[in-house]
Amino acid sequence: MGNADVVFLQEVCREALAALLEETWIQQQWYTSDVDGTAFRTQKFISVTLVSRRWVATAGILLGAIWRVALPSRFARDALCCDVVFNSASENVCPGRELRIRLVNVHLDSLPINPSLRPRQLSFAASYLRAAGRGVIAGDFNPVLAEDEDLVRANGLVDAWVQCHPREPGYTWGVDGEQSFPPNRLDKVALLNLSPSAMGILPTREVGVYAGETAVGGTESASKEHFSDHFGLWCDVAWAEDGAQQE
Repeated sequence: MGNADVVFLQEVCREALAALLEETWIQQQWYTSDVDGTAFRTQKFISVTLVSRRWVATAGILLGAIWRVALPSRFARDALCCDVVFNSASENVCPGRELRIRLVNVHLDSLPINPSLRPRQLSFAASYLRAAGRGVIAGDFNPVLAEDEDLVRANGLVDAWVQCHPREPGYTWGVDGEQSFPPNRLDKVALLNLSPSAMGILPTREVGVYAGETAVGGTESASKEHFSDHFGLWCDVAWAEDGAQQE
């Protein structure tokens, strides 16, 4: 995860969460939104947020509450919210003030089902940003209907990809041509009172799927598959505080 300060993951299954939490470098370097499987309830997967311990320690940050907000959904989706508060000693904040940034990790409803609940879901999530005054909504927006294309702007948010790459499609799904539908920019970063300074796509790569033991006790590769059918996104953001640009 390189030099990232915050990581949003979607569609994390129980096995993936357990593997994540068992990793020593995750335990040592990241705060995790989930420490067990409580959030799954009856679901097969959840969203998970990671926040860099180094970033918190060196940037004068106080970690606020982490909570989930149930969204109107056919699939029991939620918005995973977390506040990071830059205290008055931080170089990112004017003296005597605090600055709160709300992080909202989403996986909006899937499929082209009418009536779509995605407009209500994004409106709901955006209201939480406005309550904080500044923040990020990012994840799988599933814009599979024509009406979805304008949802970010209609909620008073900035589409970071459009801002940084207005002439590039930014596809994050279906790029390999193996899907039943054409490529799409399913994954987005939407900002309130933040500015994207740079943004890019993180392609997946093939990993071996191992089927069984070899004669010498090793493993035998049955096939190679991409570890996700979505590409990832990275985004650097900045903000203006009392007229001074901060990153």
